Amino acid sequence: MKISRIIKIVSALALVSLGVFFISAKPRQEKTRVLIFSKTNGFRHSCIPIGIAAIKKLGAQNGFEVDATEDSTMFRPDILKKYAALVFLCPTGKVFGPEEEKALQGYIHNGGGFVGIHAATDCEYNWQWYGDLVGGYFKSHPAQQKAKFMVVDKNHPATKDLPDVWERFDELYNFKYLNPDVHVLIKIDEKSYKGGENGDNHPMAWYHDYDGGRAFYTEMGHTEESYSEPLYLKHLLGGILWAIGKDL
Repeated sequence: MKISRIIKIVSALALVSLGVFFISAKPRQEKTRVLIFSKTNGFRHSCIPIGIAAIKKLGAQNGFEVDATEDSTMFRPDILKKYAALVFLCPTGKVFGPEEEKALQGYIHNGGGFVGIHAATDCEYNWQWYGDLVGGYFKSHPAQQKAKFMVVDKNHPATKDLPDVWERFDELYNFKYLNPDVHVLIKIDEKSYKGGENGDNHPMAWYHDYDGGRAFYTEMGHTEESYSEPLYLKHLLGGILWAIGKDL
């Protein structure tokens, strides 16, 4: 074999090897991550550990990873930037200090996603920015009972699989403050149960763009049974996917 031909073969093999190296050296794409936050300085819901497990299962089934914490000191810019969305699973009372508040504001301002579940509206009453983010503040609730939830917008991932009238059992909040700028997805029919105090316009799930980010809230999710209820899990999954930026 001529020397020139040998050189060509060696050069070709070297180029192939180099190509393989660059392919294998390409950095692995990070998976979408969500952080569940469930710190309580008030009433503590027994559904929290069950809800965490259910959301982790939803993540495993739908291509996102889930971390969970009750440590508010994790609210730092260098940590929050790793997450596509924050899921506030029934936090209650005053849960943040000034620096943590600033970190959450920065996260939302930079395009972060937020999901509030049930008692996320029973949290941070003295911080109006948070009240506007989550969309309302809890006032009271009657005894747990079955009621009719009226789906008023099905053009959203959180409601597209729900019936027009969704009858279910849960703890039903009355609100003392509601952000008028949210887009309401579900209202409750106060004639279908006892103890409603918000009248004909009683929203129970909503979403909005807020201060650079995206926020979704569902009042439902007090009971442990909610987190094995197929329709509720579809509702919750849709809200999470929307918050992380997947308009499915």
